[in-house]
Amino acid sequence: MSTKKNFIVITGGGGGIGMACAKALKGEELFITDYSQEIVDRTVKILKEKGHRVMGAPCDITDKEDVARLKDAVAKQGIFKALVHTAGVSGTVKDLKKVFTIDLVGTELLIEAFHDLAKENTVAVLFSSMMAHAVPPNAQYDPALADPQAAGSFETVSRFVDGSSDTMYNFAKRGVQLLSVKHADAWGAKGARIVTISPGVIETAMAMKAAEEHPERMELIKKMTPLGRNGTPEDVSDVVRFLVSDAARFITATDILVDGGVIHKLRKLG
Repeated sequence: MSTKKNFIVITGGGGGIGMACAKALKGEELFITDYSQEIVDRTVKILKEKGHRVMGAPCDITDKEDVARLKDAVAKQGIFKALVHTAGVSGTVKDLKKVFTIDLVGTELLIEAFHDLAKENTVAVLFSSMMAHAVPPNAQYDPALADPQAAGSFETVSRFVDGSSDTMYNFAKRGVQLLSVKHADAWGAKGARIVTISPGVIETAMAMKAAEEHPERMELIKKMTPLGRNGTPEDVSDVVRFLVSDAARFITATDILVDGGVIHKLRKLG
């Protein structure tokens, strides 16, 4: 009988939602990654002090070779059980290419790399956004979103975002949903699942920065949310805990909205 440990990989582990996911998965073997060694070390230290079984390594998720090294590091430690991909940037970075590359290209690099380790009951939980639901299906840009590594994909999508990094964020997050559908058959052939989760306004440092830049918009969204509040990282991490568990064993190639109902309200208003 194998004595190897089953690891859950959390990208963006040093962020608010990444840390919440790690805490929600206490009792599991965790492998934390973020963009710098300093962040990884600090996160691992905090989690260990709280009694978690955790290790980690830095990774630039936009670098195919670095992602391959991450995959190999996980495989060396034990058996790959799940990927919780929270890493990403918002439109506040004011750089269209950076948003597209980190949020979409990086996501597909991780999907492809960890597919090599996928087995029965493995799951990848990819982070999209409620704002992805504000981008309608379109035959002109959807193929580029679903194939972000292809030559010309960034340029194709860029024509539809009017120079706005916030809008590019929305498009990239739609692309994440399209990637889960695109790769569902390949993962399913191994008995593995791939799903997306779309948080609404969650009170993290990234969201609060967006609130500072767009206070009127953020307040309006809060007022329109049927539950009457912003979300917390724990609202999201509890759903992630469900999605990586056997209780979600027949859920794949779909998106779970965790937005307090605001998208439903926006659709209702037309």
